[in-house]
Amino acid sequence: MITLYDTTLRDGVQRENLSLSVEDKLRIAQRLDALGIHYVEGGYPGSNPKDMEFFERSRDLKLETTSITAFGATCRKDTDAADDPGLKALLETGCEAICIFGKAWDLHVKETLRTSLDENVRMVRDSVAYLKSQGRTVFFDAEHFFDGYAANTGYAIEVVVAAAGAGADAVVLCDTNGGTMPHDVLRTVGVIRLEVDVPLGIHAHNDAGCAVANSLLAVEAGCTHVQGTVNGYGERAGNADLMSIIPALVLKMDKRGISREQLRLLTEVSHFVAEVANISPEPHQPYVGASAFAHKGGVHASAAARLPEAYEHTDPAAVGNLARVVVSELAGKASLTMKAKEMGIDLTGDQETVGAVLDSIKELEHRGYSFEAADASLEIMLKKRLGTYEPFFRLESFRCIMEKREDGRVMTEATIKIHVAGHRYIATAEGNGPVNALDRALRIAIERYYPTLEDIELTDFKVRVLDEKKGTAAVTRVLIESADGEKGWSTVGVSENIIEASWEALVDSVEYGLSHPRQETDPGHGM
Repeated sequence: MITLYDTTLRDGVQRENLSLSVEDKLRIAQRLDALGIHYVEGGYPGSNPKDMEFFERSRDLKLETTSITAFGATCRKDTDAADDPGLKALLETGCEAICIFGKAWDLHVKETLRTSLDENVRMVRDSVAYLKSQGRTVFFDAEHFFDGYAANTGYAIEVVVAAAGAGADAVVLCDTNGGTMPHDVLRTVGVIRLEVDVPLGIHAHNDAGCAVANSLLAVEAGCTHVQGTVNGYGERAGNADLMSIIPALVLKMDKRGISREQLRLLTEVSHFVAEVANISPEPHQPYVGASAFAHKGGVHASAAARLPEAYEHTDPAAVGNLARVVVSELAGKASLTMKAKEMGIDLTGDQETVGAVLDSIKELEHRGYSFEAADASLEIMLKKRLGTYEPFFRLESFRCIMEKREDGRVMTEATIKIHVAGHRYIATAEGNGPVNALDRALRIAIERYYPTLEDIELTDFKVRVLDEKKGTAAVTRVLIESADGEKGWSTVGVSENIIEASWEALVDSVEYGLSHPRQETDPGHGM
């Protein structure tokens, strides 16, 4: 049985530009409980009021699997454990589980703590023993263990043996600097496994890109306690990514940690935490990324549809993800047919149309379009080629004027002339940029006919210059991401004029959203 220990709420928030409110941390803890994580480290109660508030409020959480864990240091040098304010703060959280860290590298003992090697061992031993005497589950994080083991093997072993002898429920070997190689982890854990008679754990950082590999090899060598963070968030290059470790343990190594049913929540939890942390999910992240099971090459995609196990290392449904076909200039007829089927468009048997559409896609991508990142625009283009698409409105003209005001503010005013439902409308709106202003003006003109428009929100706007050598005359590609609270979609526009490219992507975004409303019923449309 593998014990899973998440430290996103403490170690993970040390990532640059990542901050979580108490409410955020409570919500994440509940999701991790649903995933089946055994221990969730809530923070360092002696360091800030926010963590103390989290521990206080976490007592009201109704958790089925997770034990909220407090994190702190061993007692101070020349201080009795029972009198140490840091250990008292850990006990005052009311947490049943406590994780304390101590030095395992003689360099840190001498230069950072500025104490003797014997006193450091005493601090470790007495701190663990005192917390155990208070009836708590105690994990000991041997900080900088692998560096310490390489520098002074005997002393590093002495530290972890002291923690184990004092009653630690697990001794966790930490690769704090993140530079240990997998073969060294495998060999070292194997040695320590023979030295201590309590469960061993692994806490790896990713500075050398080996955190996940180091964690899995540590398990192979005998560790039964694994620490990490959601999406690998953490200081510098991050921590070991539990979103890769957990499915590898369950699906590849047949290690019991969470159930297969809980594993299906993995992608959802990964994206939820990213959303709460205000970090865009990494599309190429193993297992849970949007592109983790995406097939782009024509021959590859066609074969994957017939025999997915030959091209996918595991069933994407097992981790709550989806396989999908990416249509681009590399696509073949089979890829396009499969992609159309995902959109509810049946092109089976119509090879002439498929060929013509494929030629169009290749020509458009040669001009700068990227349909693999804009499924909504691809669907609209397909329907237009098939003659089944009816536009929601028709543009007569638009105009954008930028104004820098006396108070220093810069505003854009957009005026559009639109034909909708047989009527002509002129609408003007201000915005903080041309896309914002055009979006507002468009809504003013057509929202009376399409009330579901209020559900549609533009969530991201990306601009890429495709030929930098041409300077301001270069072709520009605009990608717009939109959402309606239930689903998200992306659209693309390309032009030498950035505003025209933006308008093209904006129109596709709005029309796709109107054609796929949240409600069951769709108010009819027409010009």
